Amino acid sequence: MRPAGLRTAVRHLRRADPVLARLVDQVGPCRYEVRREIRPFAYLTAAIVHQQLAGAAAATIHRRLCTLAGRKHPRPEDIARLSDAELRGVGLSRQKVGYLRDLVARVGAGLPLGRLSRLSDEAAIQALTSVKGIGRWTSEMFLMFRLGRLDVLPVDDLGIRKAMQRAFHKRALPKPDWMRKTAEPWRPYRSVACWYLWRSLDG
Repeated sequence: MRPAGLRTAVRHLRRADPVLARLVDQVGPCRYEVRREIRPFAYLTAAIVHQQLAGAAAATIHRRLCTLAGRKHPRPEDIARLSDAELRGVGLSRQKVGYLRDLVARVGAGLPLGRLSRLSDEAAIQALTSVKGIGRWTSEMFLMFRLGRLDVLPVDDLGIRKAMQRAFHKRALPKPDWMRKTAEPWRPYRSVACWYLWRSLDG
């Protein structure tokens, strides 16, 4: 996102919610980044590899996978030519090998990864979640950090729930309905608000 667009989003959030205004002051300038240079297939491959793993371990496995595939951002044909044994050899679980196989198969069958940017948020999520191992949360991260959709609120994200609990002084982790209602004033920049919520946990 361009700096001018981010400044517009931050001004809106400041006016819309005093809690967000406080977080903006605490965190500082917004550095929300979108990885448009990564092909959708490669982004989703990395997302599958990183599921339920610590960052360092996932990064190591992903680096080995890219080396085996022969390029920094693997393509469907790169994964398709690798055997299950080779994929398991880089550290992937049997389940994740199955997820990658399903992603390759669905792309081959017409999953419109290259056209997701033209779909609505919900239509893109529906297309992505047709792949085994890609749920709503992974799809929402794709929308936010690959497609650059600025009005996504991942209510199942534990970090967002914890950050909202802290910022709004809730005794327990908030429920999705409360989160959606509270975030209404943040539209159309809920993704930017989420960036600030995540960063607020760093301190």
